[in-house]
Amino acid sequence: MLFGIMRIGFYQFNPKLGNIACNLRRIEETLSTVKNLDLIVLPELCNSGYNFRNRKEALRLSEPVPQGPTTQSWIKLCRKKNFYLVAGINEFERDKIYNSVVLVSPQGYIGKFRKLHLFLNEKKYFQPGNLGLPVFKIKGVKIGILICFDWQFPEAWRILALKGAQIICHPSNLIIPELSFRALQGHALVNRVFVVTANRIGAERGLKFIGNSTIWNTKGEVLAQASPNKEEIKIVEIEPNQAKLKQATPLNHIFQDMRIRYPRRLLSDKPVRF
Repeated sequence: MLFGIMRIGFYQFNPKLGNIACNLRRIEETLSTVKNLDLIVLPELCNSGYNFRNRKEALRLSEPVPQGPTTQSWIKLCRKKNFYLVAGINEFERDKIYNSVVLVSPQGYIGKFRKLHLFLNEKKYFQPGNLGLPVFKIKGVKIGILICFDWQFPEAWRILALKGAQIICHPSNLIIPELSFRALQGHALVNRVFVVTANRIGAERGLKFIGNSTIWNTKGEVLAQASPNKEEIKIVEIEPNQAKLKQATPLNHIFQDMRIRYPRRLLSDKPVRF
């Protein structure tokens, strides 16, 4: 990263339900052509697809992290291209499955986040996340992660911002544009953070995804946005340290002026069970 500039982006595409090998091959082939990139964000459950018929199917398409083939494939890709990757994965652990996201680097696996707020039929397959709201550091920049329906809960975004997150990566399979994108712009603005929503396109068993992946700056302004129905990669240059500027006026700091205090345990680096 040179002079405080970071190149971040998203890859919006249409994962094939149930075909992990195809999805991994497509990701590798597409991202192998990208140059001069620091961080790329992919959609929710982009290795397995999303709209499972039942828990049995979801379980069959799950795998352990980080030793499973998906995480290992992404590590190899990051080593090859020298970038960091945030992407959704169907995670298996101890007879349970989680809607998760992994963060991997050229050096290997860094960590994961498990979706806290399960949407609709996800409650039939997945366990709610039990790792709290971790913040990771890459190239000196603090990264937070949320997944899709987590957009509905402003507390999660505020806690990540209070923990120092400068960029919040948001892998998604969004289907409600009139609600989610208005809220996401607001989360970027009120927390003074960069937000990268990597959504998917296409349809699965009658469920239509809306694309429109977007990167917002700390003022809630759109830096890049994809179409509703095309495969696209968008990359922008940002100055992550802008997210450290929380002064609204000379006399107002958006965090120091807060009259509501969060419990200290929520702001620690240790996993928190909600």
